[in-house]
Order: sequence, then C-alpha cells, then structure tokens
Amino acid sequence: MNPLLAKFNTPFETAPFDKIKNEHFLPAIQNGIAEVKEEIKKIKTSIPPDFENTIVALENSGEKLSRAASIFFNINAAETNDEIQQLAREISPLLSAHSNDILLDETLFKRVKAVFDQRDQLKLTPEQSTLLEKSYKSFIRNGALLKGDDKERLRAIDQELSKLGLHFGENVLKETNKYELVVAEAKDLEGLPDGLIEAAAQTAQEKGKEGKWIFTLAFPSYVPFMTYAKNRELRKELYIAYNTKSAKGDELDNRQIIKNILKLKDERAKLLGYDNYADFVLEERMAEGGEKVLSFLDELLEKAKPRAIAELKELEAFAKKTDGIEKLFKWDISYYAEKLKMEKYSVDDELLKPYFELNRTIDGVFTTAEKLYGITFKENKAIPVYHPDVKAYEVKDEKGDHLAVFYADFFPRAGKRNGAWMTAYRGQRKIGNKENRPHVSIVCNFTKPTKTKPSLLTFNEVTTLFHEFGHALHGMLAKGTYGSLSGTNVYWDFVELPSQIFENWCYEEECLDLFAKHYETGEPIPKSYIENIKKAANFHQGFQTARQISLGQLDMAYHTTAPDAIDDVFEFENDVMKPTALLDPVPNTMISTSFSHIFQGGYAAGYYSYKWAEVLDADAFELFQEKGVFDKATAKSFKENILSMGGKEHPSILYKRFRGRAPKPDALIKRAGLQV
Repeated sequence: MNPLLAKFNTPFETAPFDKIKNEHFLPAIQNGIAEVKEEIKKIKTSIPPDFENTIVALENSGEKLSRAASIFFNINAAETNDEIQQLAREISPLLSAHSNDILLDETLFKRVKAVFDQRDQLKLTPEQSTLLEKSYKSFIRNGALLKGDDKERLRAIDQELSKLGLHFGENVLKETNKYELVVAEAKDLEGLPDGLIEAAAQTAQEKGKEGKWIFTLAFPSYVPFMTYAKNRELRKELYIAYNTKSAKGDELDNRQIIKNILKLKDERAKLLGYDNYADFVLEERMAEGGEKVLSFLDELLEKAKPRAIAELKELEAFAKKTDGIEKLFKWDISYYAEKLKMEKYSVDDELLKPYFELNRTIDGVFTTAEKLYGITFKENKAIPVYHPDVKAYEVKDEKGDHLAVFYADFFPRAGKRNGAWMTAYRGQRKIGNKENRPHVSIVCNFTKPTKTKPSLLTFNEVTTLFHEFGHALHGMLAKGTYGSLSGTNVYWDFVELPSQIFENWCYEEECLDLFAKHYETGEPIPKSYIENIKKAANFHQGFQTARQISLGQLDMAYHTTAPDAIDDVFEFENDVMKPTALLDPVPNTMISTSFSHIFQGGYAAGYYSYKWAEVLDADAFELFQEKGVFDKATAKSFKENILSMGGKEHPSILYKRFRGRAPKPDALIKRAGLQV
C-alpha cells in the first residue's frame, strides 16, 4: 500500500515519513494528477459558472497531489540522494505539464473569465476578491490568451525550465560535497576555535583520515575558517574553492545552464507580451516594475557606498598595523573584520558562542513567540520525521487549541543543500467545516555537537534562527480560507517582513535575558556583552549593504538584459558588479554559477526583496521600540494585520493597517548608521 495515497493515520495527519519510500513518490504524483483531471472535468461541466463552482472548486482541487509534491520536493532539498534526484527529473516536468494543462485549458479559462467579468456584481469579501483576481491573472500570466503554436511553445519552455533549475541545484550540491580542504599539520590550524578544530578532526576520522583535519564548503565549516584561520594561503584556497563552485569547465559547470535558463525565461516573458522577465515578475510585486527596483537600489547605494569605502580604508589600515599587510584581498575581509570588531567592541563570535547553546536558544525563540503571540511548543516524538536529526513539535495557541506542527532540522549533511530556509508540508486552509492547520519546517546548517561540546551558535546563526522562525510564524499563525492566499503566500517583496523583523529581538536585552546563558556555568550573558552586541550591530553595515545591493543589481541585470548579449557569464557578472566593487576581482571566481536563489529558487528578479523588506522591518520594529518590545497590543496588531492575514489583501493595505501609514526608509537608514 502506498502511504501517500491513503489517509495519513498519524498525529495531526502529518506526513508518514516512517512509511514513505522513494518508490512511492512517482505513483502518488501520477495518481494525484489523474485525480485533479477528474476534478477539473467536474468544474467544467457545472452550469452556469459562479464563484463557488469554479473559483473555489479550482482552489480546493488537488489536495492529495499538493501533499505528495510538497513532501517530495522538501525531501529533495533536505535529505536527497541520487535516486531522489533522478525522480525529481521525472516528476518536475510531469508537474509542469500538468500545471500547463490546467492553465492553458480554454474551456476552464472561459469559466474563470466569466466569473471575473461579473466581479463588480458579486458582492465579494476582500479575500474572495483577491482570490478571484489572482485566479484570473494566473491564467493570463501562464498563457491563457496565447494561440496554437505559442501555447505549445510555452509548455515546452516550462518543462525545460523545470529540468534546468533542478540540474543547476544538483551541480551546486555535488560541488559542495566533493570538496575537502585536508590539513595535515597542526601549525596550519592557528587561530581556529577549538570547537571547529574538533569538528574538523571528527570529519577527517569519519572519512578515514585519522590524525588530520578536514574543512568543507558547508557553512559551519567554511564561515569560521574564513573568519579565524591565520594561514592566509589556506584562506585563499578555501575562498577560491567556494567561489568557483560549478564554474570549472567540467560536467558540473553551470554557465551554459544559466544562459539556457535566461534565454527561456526571456522568451517566455516575450510570448506573454512583456519586454523582459523582470517586467513579468515585478507586475505582481510591491515594487511594481524594474525602474522602481533599480531606483531603490541606487538610492541605497548612494548612502551605503561612502560608508563602505570608509570601512574598507579603516580595515586596510588595521591589517597593515596588525600584520604588515599591504593589500587586502577578498579572503582577508572576514578575518581582519572579526579582529577589528573585537578591538573596537570587545565582542566576537568565540566570546559569545558559549551563551548560545542551540537547545537553549531554541527555547528562547519559543519563549519569545509565547510572550508576543501566546503560542506554546511541545516536542511530540509520535510525529514521524525524515531524519533522526529532525525534531517535531506540536504548537498550541493562547487558548490551548492545536495551532500547527513545527519541524526543526538544524545540522548539515551530504543530502542537504547549504543555507537556511522555511518551508511547509501542509499549508493552512478551510474547506467547508474542516480547517487544515499548517505543518511548517525550518531547515538550517548549524555547527553539529562534538564529543566534548554541544552545538554552540555564532551570533549570526542566532539571527538566522530567528529569521527562519519569523517565516515559520507567518505560516503557523495563518488564518484564512484559501490556501493560495494563506501564510507565506504573499508578494515576494513582502514575504521577508515577518522573518526580518523577528531578527530584531536578538539585539534586545529583554529577549536575550530569556535564553543567553553560559552552557557550562548557566551564568547569564553579561550586560556589557549585550551593550557591545548592540554597538557592533552597525559594524561594516556599509560594506554589507553594498554587497546585498550588488547581488540585487546582478539579479536585475540578468533578467533585464537580452540573453544574446550575455556571451560570457564571468565577464557579465564582473561588468555588472563594478560599480559596487570595493576590492579587485579574483580571477575565474564568480557568484553566478552557485547563485541558487535566482537560478533554482524563487528569487529571480526578486533578490532586491531582502533590502526592500529591511525598510519595512526597521519601520515596523520602530513601533515595537516605542511601545515596548513585548508590548501585547503592538504584537496583537502585528499578528492580526500581518502574520495571520497572508495574502488576503494587498500588502500595502495590510502594512498601513498595522503602522497607521505607509513605510518610511528613515528607520533603516538610522539603524544601519547610513545617515549622511
């Protein structure tokens, strides 16, 4: 019996990971597609078309398919292997074709259009109006108005794009997994924290290289090595390895894949009547268009670049004074920045890490959510998980009623891609009298415990945990009728507001006092450390802002430039990033070939969203600071107007309801210390 085709007899109907095998996925997807086709047939024969029998029926179709697909693709990101990747190459085109079958169905579109044309007479709620408009636009934006050969070409493009995105990600993961920096002599470990050295020795032992140390391109290994390793040549080696991922001219090279993706996206946009892919994407964003995005990035750069240049000059002087370094290269920045930060603020990651033991920090995140929104978390070992590292929690609301299931997956492994993300195995929605409460997950790559130490987080990892948990809150607190408008299903440049605002609590004494205690002594983090964390919050903000802007501009350039003009990916990237470059480029290194956000994830023509949402989060958190960071009324307003609303209404309306006005950039500029 295929567990994906049966009713889930698990707590809260969670995914039965303990029963699912790889061989179950493809039949479940195929069965789900067949089921949806029958549902669509029924919709097409309901006469006359109305909001319920067409728009709502379409919205509610495909529940089994959606569950099976979400489980499969989440596993492909967090616990993949060769067999799953091969399945993904079969399943992705199937789902793409299925989606096109629906959105290019002329009879179905006529019904949707008939309801849409009556919208002014239907007396719909704002949520219903949003669903109707979104449904109609999804058909238009996916080729419903195309004819004949153009429709078939759109189908072919979508199938090919689904394959190329997977291929891109597989190459990056393979590159990440295959590289090892093997250190044979203890003198080359100078400067590295004891915990990192122990972890590297453990990795070497597991790989049959006893007595040596292995460092990898996984974040918990790469980042601290670049930050603390005194050996400049080894930092250079690791930097080049990281920044030449899928750019070596071998079978894992992504340059041609990038060019193919860009050509297909551009062709798709033009088929639909847009000048370029960015125009197509931004039509459904708060930013509305490419000019507004570029203007936004340019204005920020104008404020950030002078600060970044000044920061670099200070760092150069410090490196020269400290080690006689005449010229800084990219592999020197993290190393000397950390030393300078320690000198200026008496705070660095190694000083702070003992106060951020992972389990205690998770408890702190839960307590912060409870103080703000009244929700509680309790581990439930009866809920199946897909890997022993994963923990599952039942989440209850302030009344003690079931709210959500929350999965937490924190450590790197060969089957997991780098980075951190939030995802859902089931979204929130209501069908008739039944409400599906959400099953959400956060996936990170934090330092694993060793034989002598628990998992201790850097402060940056603490903010990452809070960031992803902010996304999870958006999913868990969802309170809507329609799944496509619920939780994180909002405009892409609005989706980062709940995550980025939650990071702010990491800097607040009232929050840190809840959990920041020394893992050995239990002593609370000293007040002087908290003060220095807050002082250091602006450290190298100019540098970091310029980098984020450069990535946003690169993304926009890729999706506004005619693909035929991009002959050499390396040269194109260099040319685009020259205005923001503060250091000489390193020959043959590039970001593009592992820029998974835009070539595999959903951030194509949307990477600017991180900076855009920073304006929103700084402005929104300013209200919390005015009223009190745990002020119940402010938290209730944020929950009711932002977190629980999903995409029921336009984000600018929701934001104004919370803040009482449109967002202003002043709070971000002040917070980042970018005032002129």
